[in-house]
Amino acid sequence: MSQVAQLNRRRALLGTACAAPALSLLAGAARAQGVENWPVKPIRMLMPNAPGSAIDTLGRIIGQRLGEQLGQQVIIDNRAGAGGVIGMEIGRNANPDGYTVIVASPPSLTVAPFVQAKQPFDPLNDFAFISQIAVTPNLLVVNPTLPVKTLGEFLDVVRTKKVAMNMASAGAGSQSHLAGVMLTTLGKFESLHVPYKGGGPSVAAVVAGEAQWTITPAPAVMSLVKGGKLRALAHSLPRRTALLGDLPSVIEQVPGYDYSGWVALIAPRAVPRPIQERMRAALQKTMSTPEMREAMAAQATEIALSTPEELRALVKRSLADNVKMVKALNLTAD
Repeated sequence: MSQVAQLNRRRALLGTACAAPALSLLAGAARAQGVENWPVKPIRMLMPNAPGSAIDTLGRIIGQRLGEQLGQQVIIDNRAGAGGVIGMEIGRNANPDGYTVIVASPPSLTVAPFVQAKQPFDPLNDFAFISQIAVTPNLLVVNPTLPVKTLGEFLDVVRTKKVAMNMASAGAGSQSHLAGVMLTTLGKFESLHVPYKGGGPSVAAVVAGEAQWTITPAPAVMSLVKGGKLRALAHSLPRRTALLGDLPSVIEQVPGYDYSGWVALIAPRAVPRPIQERMRAALQKTMSTPEMREAMAAQATEIALSTPEELRALVKRSLADNVKMVKALNLTAD
């Protein structure tokens, strides 16, 4: 190699060596600027549930007001399927830049992955925990043409089999399925389980009289109860609540019954901590407004915010309870 060629090669190598740190600094500055200015564009709120489901209903109410708090639109992205696995996997694999968040609930986060032949994600280690948002009681509802107006009358009918009483659910492993199985087990009665493809169709089946009852998240049925298309007999919280007036708790006549749901906000695991904290602060401000308290009350939903550590502990408890039920029922994906 000539002396000139050698000199040019050394100059090129030197230039590359000098440019690498500069490019690294620029990239780091860009990332820092992205965190500092977040959010600068709309945020996608992944919904591992079908439109019209209880979680979808709550997510849309929360998303609109959260967007107002953040100064950016929050766009709902429904990705239902496989009990919530599809949406959860999309969320786990999303770019961790703070522009994708996931609305999680027990069925999608702590039931669905254990119904699959191969566990598709780790509920505790694949996500960043932002905050719990709410507690959603399940409502025991029946078709209003049935000759039952109280929980006691319902139990009498199903135990004596005076009337055919089929139980609708949103599908195997859904919250309505597990809540219903717990009710039949502790209530000591049998009822044919009729699974549907989602909460909306299962509730519609009870309205139409195809199935006679379901015990499903309150937001999915509150408007139908108020409109007289369904009759509510009891709720799943361990005590009565002002949100549901004089409606009794199932536990009052079925000792040990306590199976309500919760809603939480999570994100891809590697989302920068400052963005997580900013999202949590915005969520807390959103949920503390009188308008949001009124909106949640209309859905018989209790606001319940948390720290990331408290949410992680809640998920661990939910996992322990639901994995036992999945194994006991021998649930498997279709």
